[in-house]
Amino acid sequence: MAQIQMRRPIESGVPDNKLYLHPVLLKNYGNWRYHDRPRPGVLHHVAHGGDEVWTVRAGTQRQMDVYTIRKLCDIADQFAEGHVRFTIRSNIEFMVSEAAKVAPLIAELEANGFPVGGTGNSMSMIAHTQGWLHCDIPGTDASGAVKALMDELIYEFKHEEMPNRVHLSTSCCEINCGGQADIAIIVQHTKPPKINHDLVANVCERPAVVARCPVAAIRPALVNGKPSLEVDEAKCICCGACYPPCPPMQINDPEYSKLAIWVGGKNSNARAKPTFMKMVASGLPNNPPRWPEVSDVVKKILYTYKNDARPWERLSDWVERIGWPRFFEKTDLPFTKYLVDDWRGSRANLNASTHIRF
Repeated sequence: MAQIQMRRPIESGVPDNKLYLHPVLLKNYGNWRYHDRPRPGVLHHVAHGGDEVWTVRAGTQRQMDVYTIRKLCDIADQFAEGHVRFTIRSNIEFMVSEAAKVAPLIAELEANGFPVGGTGNSMSMIAHTQGWLHCDIPGTDASGAVKALMDELIYEFKHEEMPNRVHLSTSCCEINCGGQADIAIIVQHTKPPKINHDLVANVCERPAVVARCPVAAIRPALVNGKPSLEVDEAKCICCGACYPPCPPMQINDPEYSKLAIWVGGKNSNARAKPTFMKMVASGLPNNPPRWPEVSDVVKKILYTYKNDARPWERLSDWVERIGWPRFFEKTDLPFTKYLVDDWRGSRANLNASTHIRF
């Protein structure tokens, strides 16, 4: 028989995770009898055949240097069984097949500054964008705001005392790759971009900038005899989408770039349908390095939810039950006409776009 020609490896897409699984997980893949949580930060899985595996979850700073990665790998080799994995929120998980290894592993992680927690009804590690480290359009430092906030909320990460899981996120720009969450911190530009007309012709591909604007507020112009761009400020929604393809259209401003808090986002179908988050606080100072005004509002919302929600209610479910008027009363946040918008004007806004007509 002719030898079967082996398929060439696919170098794109998701790699096969089974190559890196802990041997106990690989042996019992899809064949688990039950799982439980012996303590916050620890998952215990039992297979139908009797095999057991314990998973210890620790928080990290997400943006890690080589020294930190090597330290985590050394801990995995010395105190676990050499297998780790990262979660979508940048926690690291260590797997062991003996209960006796759990306590020493936790002690070593805590001693090296990696808090153990984030399971069950706790507050997750905050998902965030890059901020000033290496993002090209940040209006604030998402990583710094996360550090300041987690310093004050670390207890809620290490203990399972919330009514349900609480996801937090931050985004350093209004394009918002920080994304959907129970509580989200998002930058809020309040003024249209300032254009350096001397640089536009040399730096920007003007048709690309015009096409990038979601509300058709940018058009070519001739300024001081040079090709440039102009902004229709009545249309501009201050999203900052024009800044990446054209840095001379500076949207960031130390005074007019603010922060806003959004609540109620949920991606899961558990107990209730997925929901979009809505803005409940705006115009908060972009005040590094600790962002105290932002932390105060987030803590006010979080602890009001913790004390008032019923067991297993997500934040969006709690708001749905008590209503938005009661939400603002309980959290003592000021309400304005600009908040909790369902974007009812989307039809008119999209019809102004160069891309969509309906």
